[in-house]
Amino acid sequence: MNPTELGKALRELREAGGKQAKVVARGALMSPSKLSKIENGVLPPSVIDVERILTALEVSDEVKDQLAEVARRVATEVTAWRIHQRSGLHKHQAAIGAVEARTKLLRLFQPSCVPGLLQTPEYVRGILGNRDLTDDALEKMIGARLRRQEILYDRERTFRFLLTESVLRWQLIPPPMMAAQLDKLVTMSRMPNIAVGVIPLSAPMPGVPTSSFVLFDARLVVVEIPHAEVTTSERRDIELYADKFENFEQVALYGERMQALAESIRNDFLREQETR
Repeated sequence: MNPTELGKALRELREAGGKQAKVVARGALMSPSKLSKIENGVLPPSVIDVERILTALEVSDEVKDQLAEVARRVATEVTAWRIHQRSGLHKHQAAIGAVEARTKLLRLFQPSCVPGLLQTPEYVRGILGNRDLTDDALEKMIGARLRRQEILYDRERTFRFLLTESVLRWQLIPPPMMAAQLDKLVTMSRMPNIAVGVIPLSAPMPGVPTSSFVLFDARLVVVEIPHAEVTTSERRDIELYADKFENFEQVALYGERMQALAESIRNDFLREQETR
């Protein structure tokens, strides 16, 4: 199935369900003109586009899986962060949330900052404060990221987070706020469907901890690099990142050992604040 046939299939599903294009477009977090271009084969849809449209159409899981698999045959996509910022970072958060809503197992590796799904509002504000965002855009982004976190409480989904110890130590926000962020990490790690692993600085590295990445089941990988976001559904790429995740898991601390390390670093931040 080529992009034109895929667009036609999406249009036929919408019409069969009696849904108006503008309603589906709104539910899929895209403009009606973009949906029209996809349905008419003018614009090849991305994997995320298709997942959002299928969710808005409320079709069966079987149909979702069939058409999502067609979309996943598309090659790797690269989108510069400035493009997401231009259209609204909060809209991109909602788009990622739609993908997470169809995910049963989410595996995330992060060597540079606390993952968005585990961030406190203060942490979100701190790491985005150096971007050229208006106050309104920043508040929308914070709200969108916090809404994404609601999915963590769905016990039918499993989340595995891997962080380097440096993520816990880097003072990206004032010490008291870093302490509160580490408290949240420890709290979330105690949930039965969430595993938070920390790779200690003393551990022998099984590879170079470079870019962060997230695996959505075994169907999609999103990799973050400084200037862009890379989305790939190529089977070889997915296997590459799954192996990378598994290798880093072997040297990570979990459970009480991870919590003890995080609490120790949290206490360091609190002591630092007391001496100021």
